[in-house]
Amino acid sequence: MTEEVKRENDSGIIKDRPIEDEVDVSVIVPAHNEEKYVKRCILSIREAADAFEGNVEIIIVCNRCTDRTEPIALENGARVVKNEDRCIARVRNAGIDAARGNVILTIDCDNRMTKGTISEACGLLENGKYIGGGSKIRFERYSFPLRLNDWMIRIGFAVTGLYCGMFWARKATFEAIGGFVEKRAMEDVETAKRLKKLGKAQGKKYGVLEKNYLINSTRKFDDMGDWVYFKLMFKHAGTLMKASRGNDEKYEKLLDEMFYEYNDRHK
Repeated sequence: MTEEVKRENDSGIIKDRPIEDEVDVSVIVPAHNEEKYVKRCILSIREAADAFEGNVEIIIVCNRCTDRTEPIALENGARVVKNEDRCIARVRNAGIDAARGNVILTIDCDNRMTKGTISEACGLLENGKYIGGGSKIRFERYSFPLRLNDWMIRIGFAVTGLYCGMFWARKATFEAIGGFVEKRAMEDVETAKRLKKLGKAQGKKYGVLEKNYLINSTRKFDDMGDWVYFKLMFKHAGTLMKASRGNDEKYEKLLDEMFYEYNDRHK
């Protein structure tokens, strides 16, 4: 008998989907103690999956989770992969390794995607012009300092062409570049560089979604104030300068405080 996975659609009706179906797209979601956000992320992916003509699997990579992230993910029809690394790139790579789809999309658990995301990404890959790419980012709410952050991100993306946000590419492409570059920070930019370089070698472009975008969580701003990143840049300017010269000790502690241990303090 074919094993069934329970899945609830937007109308509240439960329908069965055989897990043995061929998978076209795998959406990889790293999650460390994300019980507050995992369901809404999954629901946004499912809405995009319903608008896509193909089979989509959602893989929640539970990274050192001690809360209800895993049962909530399972209750909402996702696959769960477990990982213990303190490196976001390795967490994403664990999901890619487990993926059954030919196309990979990645999104962080506190963020959401818009309805046409999967369809647009797959369409760009199908036309043969793109090696893969990223997405534009829009905050889920705005204030003056958040608009400043938004402008900085937009300018950075426009100048470099290295759009990050959600990544999309074929699984074989991620395998060809060795997956996400295994750094504890800025791994997204380094991965975008590798994708762009591989695309150039193959006569393809590194692209960006034009009709869809990442809905970026503002939870750190909600918790720590909308000026938090500007304050951190001034407060830790010396640490950041030392890190740029190879002295990473204090920088590693800052990464733990702002990212790898943040969810443990804000359950």
